[in-house]
Amino acid sequence: MTQQLIAPKSQPSTQPEAQPEEKLELSWVNIFVFASFHLIALTAPWFFSWSALGVAIFFHWLCGSIGICLAYHRILTHRSLEVPKWLERILVTCGALALQGGPIFWVAGHSLHHAHTEDNDRDPHSAKKGFWWSHMGWLMYKQDKYFDYDQYKKYAPRADRDPYYRWLNKNFILVQIALGLALLAIGGWSFVIYGIFVRVVTLWHCTWFVNSATHFWGYKNFECEDGSLNNWWVGILAYGEGWHNNHHFNPRVAKAGQRWWEIDVTWWAIQVLKSLGLAKKIVS
Repeated sequence: MTQQLIAPKSQPSTQPEAQPEEKLELSWVNIFVFASFHLIALTAPWFFSWSALGVAIFFHWLCGSIGICLAYHRILTHRSLEVPKWLERILVTCGALALQGGPIFWVAGHSLHHAHTEDNDRDPHSAKKGFWWSHMGWLMYKQDKYFDYDQYKKYAPRADRDPYYRWLNKNFILVQIALGLALLAIGGWSFVIYGIFVRVVTLWHCTWFVNSATHFWGYKNFECEDGSLNNWWVGILAYGEGWHNNHHFNPRVAKAGQRWWEIDVTWWAIQVLKSLGLAKKIVS
């Protein structure tokens, strides 16, 4: 039986302009980049060391839970809490290290997903187009309305007002290169393979499962107008983001897991920041 745990609130009001359906053209640059990262990650067994694995796990958490889930998602996109500006910029930089696009691009795409969930023309990764499309297929095509800065920036106006975020949106790859050089200097190619390629590829899929798997398999705590579901294994892999039905029912709530057993690792980080007096105006 469906159990309502929190009162519904209005959905985001982002309203992109209707555009005619475009004929999709493959983005060979994107395909090359994604394929290269996956192939290099597959060389990991020949570079294994326990310290390198530890580096991968640490940066997976730092870039995933702190960078994407906390900074990009709950702070920048939904404004579920506030932190000091200096700290926000540090956290957002961790998000840029996830190699999932700059902050303005990410916020704009996610805002459109919430405003037009499963709309084949306006949701960038609509699950109604199939698992493959929602998981990663949408990234393999040229779609200016989602990938051209001049078109998508209007869906992330707050982030776009920040000059540092505008710089980071254009230069997030430079931050990744800097990290790669640092890892090379500290631990050699083993650290680079695990700290960059293994970490980036596994984190990509953990994030993509939120777009795909949580619209195909799981359960509902709340009745929503879309097909969002709670998926326990995505909840674990994606640091709490897998409780997607909870999140879609009330996107601004800072805590994604609503039942006692719905583990939300990112919420734990928010609690730590709150105890240190660094997180305020937490939406509950």
